[in-house]
Amino acid sequence: MLLAFHLNVEIEAPQSVLPNTVFETIIKIPYDSSSQQILSNGKSGPLNMGAVLILPEGFKLAPNNLIPKEIKEKTKGTYIQPYSTSKDNILVVGPIPGNKNKEIIFPILSPDPGKNKNVHFLKYPIYVGGNRGRGQIYPAGDKSNNNPIISLHSGKVVKIENLEQ
Repeated sequence: MLLAFHLNVEIEAPQSVLPNTVFETIIKIPYDSSSQQILSNGKSGPLNMGAVLILPEGFKLAPNNLIPKEIKEKTKGTYIQPYSTSKDNILVVGPIPGNKNKEIIFPILSPDPGKNKNVHFLKYPIYVGGNRGRGQIYPAGDKSNNNPIISLHSGKVVKIENLEQ
């Protein structure tokens, strides 16, 4: 059996873009669909997944009013956000259901050198990371089921009793 973490994350991006243009970058996060995780209700279910996309300075998530209808339809229901207000070229998504999202489409806006003199169109690297399963960390730092839960009291759990309901 091929485990999920042995499969490479793939990226599809255009080789060149025009200034101030919306384009799509596709992240493919393959995994063995028989792999499961424990859900919040204690049952087994499909893996969650997430991704981070690090773009060159000046590139950012396209504003909703500039995204073409075709790309809007492809990205419907997927919430992508900048990592922070100061790093709008770093985009994150997830956790999202992996069985419905083996591909994540990022609508990207290219910079305009006419408006920003610090932007130059050269060859730039794009970095991508993908995650499968319960390894999700929320971008805002909110607690997830992965984060350690801090107790207000120290000690040991010595017995768990079922309560009649």
